[in-house]
Amino acid sequence: MAKREMICIVCPVGCHLSVDEETLEVTGNRCPRGAKYGKKELTNPTRMLTSTVKTNATLQRRVSIKTSDEIPKGKIFEIMDELNTIDAQVPVKSGDILLKNVCDTGVDIVATTSLDR
Repeated sequence: MAKREMICIVCPVGCHLSVDEETLEVTGNRCPRGAKYGKKELTNPTRMLTSTVKTNATLQRRVSIKTSDEIPKGKIFEIMDELNTIDAQVPVKSGDILLKNVCDTGVDIVATTSLDR
């Protein structure tokens, strides 16, 4: 019976989890969120992605962004390559969608700051 060891990243406690790869039984978690994280990490690992993209602004050449939802962990590098092609045109408002359905994930790229010029 193989077990996967990991550290939970859901909260600051950082519980040391042990997940049975066959039954998906999680031990070492201090809360139900840790159990959910451990199972999901083995079956379908996802992450929120934060970064920056280029802009045509004169003072601040990059604007911070995030994904509107979690993305598959295996698509992070593909999405980062796609972010390198974005050149956001000012004005940009926090909450603006800069790219819809990035890499066919159903997730949008959203600005997290505003730029006027």
